Amino acid sequence: MRFQLVARTGHPDFLDLPWDVPLEEWDVPRLVDVPRGIHRHVVRTVAYGDDIYVVKELPRRYAQREYRFLRYLADEAVPVVDVVGVVTQRARRDGEQIDAALITKHLEFSLPYRLLFQREDASSLREPMLDALVDLLVRIHLVGFRWGDCSLSNTLFRRDAGRLSAYLVDAETGELHDTLTDGQRWSDVEGAVERCAGELLDLQAAGLVRPDLDPAELGDELRARYDGLWAELTREEEFGPDERYRIADRLRRINDLGFDVEEVELEGEGDRLRLKLSTKVVEPGRHRRRLRELTGLDVQDHQAARLLNDMESFRASVEAQEGRSYPTHVVAARWLESSFEPTVAEVPAELRAKRDPAQLFHEVLEHWYFMSTIEGRDMDLLSAARSYTANILPNVPDERTVGDDVEG
Repeated sequence: MRFQLVARTGHPDFLDLPWDVPLEEWDVPRLVDVPRGIHRHVVRTVAYGDDIYVVKELPRRYAQREYRFLRYLADEAVPVVDVVGVVTQRARRDGEQIDAALITKHLEFSLPYRLLFQREDASSLREPMLDALVDLLVRIHLVGFRWGDCSLSNTLFRRDAGRLSAYLVDAETGELHDTLTDGQRWSDVEGAVERCAGELLDLQAAGLVRPDLDPAELGDELRARYDGLWAELTREEEFGPDERYRIADRLRRINDLGFDVEEVELEGEGDRLRLKLSTKVVEPGRHRRRLRELTGLDVQDHQAARLLNDMESFRASVEAQEGRSYPTHVVAARWLESSFEPTVAEVPAELRAKRDPAQLFHEVLEHWYFMSTIEGRDMDLLSAARSYTANILPNVPDERTVGDDVEG
């Protein structure tokens, strides 16, 4: 059997897979049936213990490009699927050449857009899906990457405390530059508008989206949101010497949008100062980083914001009861031990594929707030967790290993 495998450490060696056989002919025990949509390429999913990997067959040049692009984007903190390896120089036993294969790890609790629209009303998805897609486009453009194939089909979504986070799946048609010109950025945006409109028309034809939903109107909104977010993150700003507070204000607004700025540059000219911001995003978000520092939990950014807010409420309650203040790291440890972990532990093992722990905690908090409002008093959090686990969670579809519904 002839092939060359380049793979990152920390994953299986994949040597038990039949690389001398085209993917469409695979018949091995590791294959798992994961629902997905139409693909340009043959795709198979294989299981190693609890982990699932996606194998995509494509020409060697594109496989190696995509492997390199996905690694670069991940290093730049852009939300992408976790690329694991690339297999080249494949050939059948009779010497016939076979296309290369790209290996990525299945993104747990991710949802393809078609499954989202099947499970939820389009009106509730409109805002979070637009925001998630615009956020992803801006992130990849800030690091000099032109996607070239932005669409709902080439994106996976994860729930993020009432919002959605978007992950890039297919990067084979991308281009990497030091920086993108305005023309390169806007060609990407226009391509996204065109493809998303076509996908929405397909959903309308399938009866998943109401007929009066106007794809052109959504396209205009996508353009406007992209333009607004890009301007907020990159525009230069002038202010007087007695207005330096505006620097902190601008950085705070950027942080609130889920971005961090690597470098600030000030230029003086007469009695005016010009503020220039580095356009490189160094972390997915300050909330996520802060929660990880305090608790070790690595979650989505809006989930992190919700958990940090709950931690502050926990602090206020504890300090009021005990009549003293505590350092933040002490509060974090106590909150983790007596609030977060016991709440998540209320979920029986057979229901844990429904939601990731942070999303589960967020939804329990939502349920707690709802029940407390009805009762007119604070409900005990663990009681809320038991109520949610008994009455709501069993009816929620599993989301840990739903299919990579992409056209890549």
